[in-house]
Amino acid sequence: MKKLLLLFTLTILLASCSSAEKFNQQITSLHSVESLQNDVDKTYTQLKRNHPNLHLYISEERLDFKFDSLKQTINKPLTTYAFYTKLGPVIGSIRQGHIIVFAPKKHLNRKDYKAFLKKKFTFNDLDFDYLEGTLLVTNIRSKDSFLIGSEVVKIEDEEISDVIAKIKRQITSDGYNTTLQDRILGKRFAAYYNSDKYFIDSLQVTFKKEDSLFQKVFNRVNKEEKKKDTIQNDSIKKEVVVKLTKEQRKEKKQKAKIERKHNVLYGYNKTRDEYIRDIDFIGKDSSVAYMKIRGFMGGDIKKFYKEVFKEIDSVKAENLVIDLRDNGGGSLAEIAELYSYLADEPFQFLKAGEVNSRVPFLKMAMSNTSSTGLKIFVGVFSPVIVVYNWLKTKKEDGKLYYKFKQSKLAEPKENNFKGDVYVLINGHSFSASSVLSNQLQANKRAVFVGEETGGAYNSTVAGIFKVYELPETKLKIRIGLMELETPHKLEPGGYGVKPDHVILPTIKDRRENKDPELNWILNTIESKKE
Repeated sequence: MKKLLLLFTLTILLASCSSAEKFNQQITSLHSVESLQNDVDKTYTQLKRNHPNLHLYISEERLDFKFDSLKQTINKPLTTYAFYTKLGPVIGSIRQGHIIVFAPKKHLNRKDYKAFLKKKFTFNDLDFDYLEGTLLVTNIRSKDSFLIGSEVVKIEDEEISDVIAKIKRQITSDGYNTTLQDRILGKRFAAYYNSDKYFIDSLQVTFKKEDSLFQKVFNRVNKEEKKKDTIQNDSIKKEVVVKLTKEQRKEKKQKAKIERKHNVLYGYNKTRDEYIRDIDFIGKDSSVAYMKIRGFMGGDIKKFYKEVFKEIDSVKAENLVIDLRDNGGGSLAEIAELYSYLADEPFQFLKAGEVNSRVPFLKMAMSNTSSTGLKIFVGVFSPVIVVYNWLKTKKEDGKLYYKFKQSKLAEPKENNFKGDVYVLINGHSFSASSVLSNQLQANKRAVFVGEETGGAYNSTVAGIFKVYELPETKLKIRIGLMELETPHKLEPGGYGVKPDHVILPTIKDRRENKDPELNWILNTIESKKE
């Protein structure tokens, strides 16, 4: 039995090594012109077959021309990443921010993957903002706080302006607005830079601070590596272990349980030491409710908003600030739940969304990137899924529409907030953030401060996604399968939710840790009181 188990383990390890080696060879080798052109055709076929409103911002003729031109430019063998840099801008011309091309990462065998998980790349500890054409370090999750406020000048031997120009070609927003590019580039710079670098062990970066240039090398280090203690321990003294009483242990356990529940409800991110959603009371007399939502994703949203608005009501706050800056979107159910506490009359959150199939959930699950387990599960329950999808879809004027739960008329909550609402937005307020902002602005329920959202005002194609892997280059294409169309429209279409008061932070603001958008709101509230 032991020999059989050992043989089985060795077989799995060898298969893993062989599979990883084969995949890595494929994505780093040159691909033939014919196979690359075939991947172009596969991409366009998948888009036309799955995306419900592909020609919202570009005509069919124009998009045909772009894909044909792309094929013509491929006249010599290319690597996967070289092909990625050609395909990305064509996908970007569709101007649908949820269509994303992902460059593949090298695969690791089981042993190397375990070793990889034990390490972290220190460059990823940096947070950036892209302001006034400058990539600025705004935070660092390590002891090197002196880097905060410095500008990135070079990465290795490449000027930062050249790096940013390449990255920007791979970023697109919904429609014609351009605010998303700068905001998302800053917030996700490390991820974009690493997209073609696979597993970097070290990186030399040149910074500028107060007219001085300096360099720093970032490495991949062990996560468990502790700082060396500079104080010598007294070999005579021994650490005194305090034994807790039964009551103290019980109290400690209860506190830990309450903390865990709080962290789950508020969405605690241990890596960044912050909550996905949070509530605070700010201003001169702490009477302004400030709700920061970094993303609409998961958790017991009904309980969270019930507790939060109960707390707002208990302190009798008359002003609420909702901070949606850098909120890339998420759950449709969550934004509808939040809006029900802000609405002052019955509302329809969404119209029925256009789809390309009566069974969009099957399309999503049966993609070539879905796991075998998911395909088996969906296959077993496919009769139920098909019936459910058919009941949720209807055909009108030759088009298919999916009826969302949020398409029905809904009532405001009984304890809905009746005071003044201010919403902070920027270019990285995208997807669900823009849908929520549309409702609030169209119904004159909030004052908007900041920058035009990256997500379009009228609609976006998202909901659920199909992720398709190209057979030759292994690039992955993510395609939205449902159009989320709001009942409120603005013409011309293709632009985001625009603020009532445009306020943009400067490099000076970031260096001095100032928040001009939030300060404007607080000053406005104070002036109204006076």
